[in-house]
Amino acid sequence: MAVADRNGLPIAVGIASGERAECQLVADTLAARFVKPLPQRLIGDMAYDSDPLDAQLASSGVDMIAPHNPTRKRLTQDMRKMRRYRRRWRIERLFAWMMRCRRLVTRYELKADNFLGFVRLACARIIWRRLRDAL
Repeated sequence: MAVADRNGLPIAVGIASGERAECQLVADTLAARFVKPLPQRLIGDMAYDSDPLDAQLASSGVDMIAPHNPTRKRLTQDMRKMRRYRRRWRIERLFAWMMRCRRLVTRYELKADNFLGFVRLACARIIWRRLRDAL
C-alpha cells in the first residue's frame, strides 16, 4: 500500500500479508510515513468505504474520499467531494514508477523486511529523480 502527495511523490509505503483488507492497512501505512504532517485528504477506491475507517481517520483530522460501495445500504459519501477522486491517477502513476524497478515487479526476496527495504529504496529513487529534474 502506498500514499502519495498531490504531485504523485510517495509519502508512505507499507506491505502486509494478502489476508488483510486494504481498509485495515491505512493506519499502519500512515504511521510509517516519510514526512511528519498527516495529509488532509486521502483518496481511495471502493474498498476504503468503511465507517470504522472514516471514524478513525476523522479523529486524526484526515478526510477520506472514496466512492460509495454498492454493497452498502446507506449512502456514505458526499458526491461533491468526488470531484477530487479524478486525481486518483496520480497514485496509479506512482505505482507505474515503482514498477520500473525489476526487484519489485518480481518479488525475489523471501523476507518481508528485505522487500520493504527495496520498496523504500524505490521511493527514495523516485523522490531523488524528481528533485534532480527540478534543479
